[in-house]
Amino acid sequence: MSDEQREPAEGSASRGRVPSSLHLSATKLRWGLLIGALGAVLAAMVTMLVTGFENDKGLEAHQPGSEPVVRDKEFSSANVGDCLSWTKADRSDLVKVNCDDKHLFEVAGVIDLAAYPGREFAGGTRHPDSLRMTELRDEHCVPAVQQYLGGRFDPRGRYMVNVMSPSPAGWQHGDRTLRCGLQVAATATSPAATGAVASQDQSKVHATGTCLGINQNLPTDPVDCAQPHSVEIVGTVDLASNFTGGPPSEADQDKYVESECNRLSTDYLGSPDAIRNKTLTLFFDYLEPTSWLAGSHKLDCWLGKGADREGFAAIVGSARGEILIDGQAPVPPPNTGRSTPAPLPGAAPLPPQPQPR
Repeated sequence: MSDEQREPAEGSASRGRVPSSLHLSATKLRWGLLIGALGAVLAAMVTMLVTGFENDKGLEAHQPGSEPVVRDKEFSSANVGDCLSWTKADRSDLVKVNCDDKHLFEVAGVIDLAAYPGREFAGGTRHPDSLRMTELRDEHCVPAVQQYLGGRFDPRGRYMVNVMSPSPAGWQHGDRTLRCGLQVAATATSPAATGAVASQDQSKVHATGTCLGINQNLPTDPVDCAQPHSVEIVGTVDLASNFTGGPPSEADQDKYVESECNRLSTDYLGSPDAIRNKTLTLFFDYLEPTSWLAGSHKLDCWLGKGADREGFAAIVGSARGEILIDGQAPVPPPNTGRSTPAPLPGAAPLPPQPQPR
């Protein structure tokens, strides 16, 4: 699709089409939102990337040869396919749970850095810093997840790839194993998942009526709609109900999703004029072929307001009621439709007259 700027009509559905003042093309908006959100996710997960578990409880001693190795018992016994959960911030109460129950991490691979060539991870070396752990995650865990899911991983979907490392004590005593896995993508605390990822629809969608928070003009995690938010979900479109076979083209998706989002927004708000009167715009994305082939077939319809700069304006209140946009009540735009005033007396054209014979 062309990156040409197009200004949508108020109340119309738009796949990333934003006012020209935003200086964002549809493609840049779409990926900008994604990368911004995932960047926040990774920042929020930096503690896990760096330290794994921050306590020395539950350590189990082993004697491979003459040098003792101390390992985090629950962590070091987690195998591919296990699901892990915890409730404490330092994850000192980490346990393995049934994947059908709520959990925070699904193990997709176990990487032994001791087999790495060279002395980077030899005994006595320091725990890798966050940058190096991120590199190890991308190098080892992304392929491990793809293999674990048989190539059916949606990189733009509901889940993200992450890595867990040994605690400082475990590392100090020789544990060099990493656990690669999957978590629900979020920008703050990790939400719980239910069910193994392989059995789930990976579409990144939300319940109708959900409002997504706002940080630096970009969407974040769900919040109460009474709190400042970027967008409100007015419905979800299942493309599989209209398309079968291979990935539908971008143009075909656009046509179908725009029609469905307009219908869903009217049902949600109770009036086709509500979006225009509240000076809001419908936004929607489209599914990349990689997402479609991974089994993701659903898209959300977002209701929001483009900011004067990149991203979205902050909205308070549900669009079903009274709202504030950047602290101001919206002013409905004037009706631009032409009206024909009643003609003055005597000014109306004469009706057709009978012709003389």
